[in-house]
Amino acid sequence: MLQKIVQALWRYDNAFSRLLSPLSWLYAREARRRRQRFLEAPPPRWPVPVIVVGNITVGGTGKTPMVIWLVEWLRMQGWRPGVVSRGYGGHASGGCPHTVLTNDDPAQVGDEPLLIAHRSGVPVVVCRDRAAAVHLLLDTSDCNIIISDDGLQHYRLSRDIEIAMIDGKRRLGNARCLPAGPLREPVDRLSEVDFVVVTEGKPEPGEYGLTLALSATARRVGPTRDDDMRDLREFEGEVVHAVAGIGNPERFFMALERAGLRVIRHPLPDHHPIAPADIDFGDTRAVLMTEKDAVKCRSFASPQVWTVSADAAPEQAWIDAFSERLRRVCDGQETA
Repeated sequence: MLQKIVQALWRYDNAFSRLLSPLSWLYAREARRRRQRFLEAPPPRWPVPVIVVGNITVGGTGKTPMVIWLVEWLRMQGWRPGVVSRGYGGHASGGCPHTVLTNDDPAQVGDEPLLIAHRSGVPVVVCRDRAAAVHLLLDTSDCNIIISDDGLQHYRLSRDIEIAMIDGKRRLGNARCLPAGPLREPVDRLSEVDFVVVTEGKPEPGEYGLTLALSATARRVGPTRDDDMRDLREFEGEVVHAVAGIGNPERFFMALERAGLRVIRHPLPDHHPIAPADIDFGDTRAVLMTEKDAVKCRSFASPQVWTVSADAAPEQAWIDAFSERLRRVCDGQETA
């Protein structure tokens, strides 16, 4: 509830944001200093291209679906990608890098890295220090390109391409830095990244669009039920419970409604450690949840619990521009 109130206050300029503006100014100044230090003394480049997918706002912007899409697209182009992540909320994301296994506990490695490992099958390493994660990835795998899930502000990690994701509905809110607004860095940081990609919204000039499409198939969540699937259209007209512990739960709920489902909403905080009580509503209605939440309850989910994936679909103009940018990086012409 508190999270929803704060996010609502961040959407517009108001007395709350003006009261906190001195702290916001200090936060923005420090963010600029950190960026300037990176520009003046950048860390050494890696022997392989590094792509950072991040954002300058707090909350969900579609980073993880974009990372999964990039992994799949790069493999189709003949690359061998690997992924590094902080592993938000996971205990294994401290000082020692850890290679994520598909049977790892999400409380240890984080829900998003575990989802990426499940969906893509590529090596994923978590560590608060992304540079240490890259070292382990290069030492233990044959990957020849690296994607950083988040990390736009992690300046210990050198990078060749920066992709900033923006939620199309909320965009930049009141455009103030924390704590007066939702920004991790000042708005002008967007002028320095290679690409600004808008999720589920109308891109402004210089930006690109990305849509998230629900899978046509729901998959049962519980143990040994990975092959138990149901066409999403079979739920049409049903009243279902919808659970989402992501940065923007409303996006998932609205997508289900567009698919014809009658949704009882159960929003949870982002990265919420799901317990059995969170998905037991005392009735026989189906429970539909995001993939990110499903990886946290495979061991105890009842047969009525299903997951529906949301797949990223960037516009073709961005795919072409990204492909050209990557080619130039590989030719040694440009770096971020």
